[in-house]
Amino acid sequence: MVSLDDRELYINTDKSGMRVQIHGLPGQCKSAWEKALTFNLPSDYSDIDKVVILGMGGSAIGGDLLKALTSTLSRPLVVVNREYDLPAWVDSKTLVIAASYSGNTEETLSSFTQALDKQCKKLVISTGGKITSIAAAKGIPVFTIDHVSQPRAAIGYSLLPLLAIMQRLGFIEGKSEDVETMVALLEKLSRNWQEDVPVSTNKAKTLALKLNGKVAIIYGAGILTDVARRWKTQINENSKAWAFFETFPELNHNAIVGYHFPAGAAQNMFVTMLRCPELHPRTQIRYTVTGEVLKENSIPFEYVDSEGSNPLSYLMSLVLLGDWVSYYLAMLCGVDPTPVPVIDFLKNRLAETK
Repeated sequence: MVSLDDRELYINTDKSGMRVQIHGLPGQCKSAWEKALTFNLPSDYSDIDKVVILGMGGSAIGGDLLKALTSTLSRPLVVVNREYDLPAWVDSKTLVIAASYSGNTEETLSSFTQALDKQCKKLVISTGGKITSIAAAKGIPVFTIDHVSQPRAAIGYSLLPLLAIMQRLGFIEGKSEDVETMVALLEKLSRNWQEDVPVSTNKAKTLALKLNGKVAIIYGAGILTDVARRWKTQINENSKAWAFFETFPELNHNAIVGYHFPAGAAQNMFVTMLRCPELHPRTQIRYTVTGEVLKENSIPFEYVDSEGSNPLSYLMSLVLLGDWVSYYLAMLCGVDPTPVPVIDFLKNRLAETK
């Protein structure tokens, strides 16, 4: 039987060192924020009313979280585009940010190339690759990611530069204190959830044990909608396991009706409901009532609450917890969290068709 308190487990299974990346998230956030605050932006980039972030997978999640954090602003409207094609409404009042960790993501390259023919403002966030070469040839600003990892492990560089750019352009202000508070919180939480903290006092290990052998269903709402997406994708990629996410209040209009069939399927599910104080009061009630429905249908579930005192901390505390949970679930499944060979296979097969 696998023991999450066995130090040898991490040495033997996590051969690529994903735990080092998770440990380093607080410092990564701090470095990304500080670098972005000194990044030069053209003066006319503040003359926008829309931001379109092009990206896929781990490169897109920062855009999702930025969208959540700026949802109360009157402008700009933040949109995340996970498509080959650029939205037709992109115009001179739009800032298009192409976020590709590798710089070679084909969907992002496709939509970014289309943006070159538009009068929109343009920016690239990447480590290098084709997209950086294109940007350099066109005189487009490039924010270079100084972090070596899988794209999903670079979430600090996925979110914090975007947040800093919004502050630099004058759409938000005073976020340095929120970032400092968030980084300190993540440092504390990571110490609480790291691998040498026993199951008996480790929230992340305990939840991973409950998810082991189950299909993970993640529920979120409001600013936590894309945190739920993050949990789902981390369980997919780190744990190599099935996972899905749903959002309130929409799931109360359909998902709760489907708890009955196929017969016996519910016992193979585990629902995790992510909560934070920022959610609408009526949505908070929906969480409670949905828990009652899950209990009536004998479906195992758990409420998981955020930590911290501001929206950025709410989001990132749950992101960090999800990363640790997916990591421990990988250990229980006996898989190295870092490699994603099936994605590499798919990319190679797609390359053959060009």
